[in-house]
Amino acid sequence: MRLKRAICRVALAGTLLAMAGSVSITAARAEPALSIEKSFAASLAAMPAEPLAVSGSFYVPAYSSVAMAQGRLRADFSVTLSVHNASETQPLVLKRIAYFDTAGKMVESYLKSPIALKPFSTVEVSIAVADVRGGTGANFVVDWAAAGEIAEPVVEALMVGDVGAAHYAFISQGRPIKLVGKN
Repeated sequence: MRLKRAICRVALAGTLLAMAGSVSITAARAEPALSIEKSFAASLAAMPAEPLAVSGSFYVPAYSSVAMAQGRLRADFSVTLSVHNASETQPLVLKRIAYFDTAGKMVESYLKSPIALKPFSTVEVSIAVADVRGGTGANFVVDWAAAGEIAEPVVEALMVGDVGAAHYAFISQGRPIKLVGKN
């Protein structure tokens, strides 16, 4: 009877491993995502006719993978980058949303051309849990502009994932990229 139970457990474990292998292969294939322009059409405005007189950039750490247990384990997370136009009256132009890996190599660019966000509107970029191209040092760069004085945009990344039975969620705030040097 013990032998029969052991054989059943081995067969069940083999079946589960085979299923897990097929699931991870399926999950690793990237589905072509809709463009920001299509996904967030209701958030977009016409490009300003005036020259873009104000501009800036944000650097946003995005932890798509995190090393745990002194580097012996890696936890993978989904990442959602959100770019919010914090102005109540002015459109915000997004010139670039780019995703970089740990080595600083661009993984993906999300805009084909600049887009304008309506006041108080938001666009998002999502990175699936199975997409580990960014690694432990992944980041986004968001370049923005406006025709005149405007509230600074709010740019954040939300990471969500599981490690065993534990669930984790945390936010990384974008930081304005400012040149520093001699005074």
